[in-house]
Amino acid sequence: MTKRIIYFLLLSITLSISSCKKEDLTAIDTNPYSQTGNPHQLRSLSIGFPENFEAGTKTAYATGDVSLTSGLWNLNDALLGTSTSDRKNGAKSVRIQNMGMLTMNFNCTNGVALVSVAHAKYGTDANSTWSLYYSTNSGSTWTQTGSVITTSATTLTTASFAMSVTGNVRFQLRKLSGGRLNVDDFSVSDNVSSGPTRDNNLALGNPSSAVTSTASPNNYLLQHTQYSLSYNNSRGTNNWVSWHLSTAWEGAALRCNCFNTDASLPSTFFRATTSQYTNTGFDRGHMCPSEDRTASDTDNANTFLMANIVPQAPINNQQTWEQLEAYTRGLVNQGNEVYIIAGNYGTGGTGSKGGVTNTIAGGKITVPAHVWKVIVILPLGTDDANRVSNATRVIAIDLPNNQTVNAQPWGYYRTSVDAIEAATGYNILSNVAVATQTVVEAAVDSGPTQ
Repeated sequence: MTKRIIYFLLLSITLSISSCKKEDLTAIDTNPYSQTGNPHQLRSLSIGFPENFEAGTKTAYATGDVSLTSGLWNLNDALLGTSTSDRKNGAKSVRIQNMGMLTMNFNCTNGVALVSVAHAKYGTDANSTWSLYYSTNSGSTWTQTGSVITTSATTLTTASFAMSVTGNVRFQLRKLSGGRLNVDDFSVSDNVSSGPTRDNNLALGNPSSAVTSTASPNNYLLQHTQYSLSYNNSRGTNNWVSWHLSTAWEGAALRCNCFNTDASLPSTFFRATTSQYTNTGFDRGHMCPSEDRTASDTDNANTFLMANIVPQAPINNQQTWEQLEAYTRGLVNQGNEVYIIAGNYGTGGTGSKGGVTNTIAGGKITVPAHVWKVIVILPLGTDDANRVSNATRVIAIDLPNNQTVNAQPWGYYRTSVDAIEAATGYNILSNVAVATQTVVEAAVDSGPTQ
């Protein structure tokens, strides 16, 4: 049995997210999607966290239990909202009215260092207030942690509660006043050093300040558990995709080859189908690759959602791009964790049919002229954005989207992050200290390529 399979089995039988006995610290309310925000690392031993509320169904406010990825939750005067007025990363979020509550019906077991909750007001409702409580005796008594949070934004922001706790714990969110409240991406980070973990896919920044709003159709933030991306409705593809990679994302799941329309995009947006790539001369090129998400069938299947795909020249996709992907996984298996941001820009690529093709799908999908990738390599640890230093290895590549790119190995196409930012207008490592960005983004990597 391989180490990867053993690790996957251990993850599968370990339902641990954390524990809590409170040291009451003030809650920190930050927006992780701003260019200046520095979101906390989301470190949990359980593959069910962060809980994104996508797995369950509850359409009425009446009190009831819902089975979710992380465990059983009770929703009191609350439901799982799917409407266009629900603020959400994905297809669903919790919607709470009046003085409703969201309660974990199971314990975290490995201690708690941080709890993070994404929150926003529903639709055009009034501002609301809420508090987070914890219990160390399986729900017999509850104690407030942090301060009362006021929700005033119509886009999701994150309230973070720093704690230092050991033992069993569970959490309860209580709405206190105001209009309806949306809650998403409930994350519990343990205080146990546990080796490789799954971390926030946007920990190093949101390159284009994308927001989850239909008012921003060409820079729409779409977050899946497996990756985050900026979607461009005019181009019919992503602008960029960002993901974290460690061995915690690896397992025994097989490549599903199950390309599907991404139903998490707003219904008013163009949603690509796999058939729109057929006989175009271009591959359905993954940004976040299938092989980076093998811990579960669900993880792997989500890499085949078409919002993660761009029209890529077959030789580019199958040779040069794939060789860099394999090299990156090798770095992870050597004991590192990496953050990867990949994207595309320009118009016009050359596929297997020759010539230059600007669009496919009747003009609805733009064929990019370039595909690019930035890879930040770190030893395993915590507080990742603040661990990026002037000495951190950062690989940036910019590939022409054509059939002759393989004339040179991928290392030939190394460039600087600054050069990619100049071509795209993005701020790619926006959560890294500015002084550090200045150094690492100007450098062109010269490290090994095998």
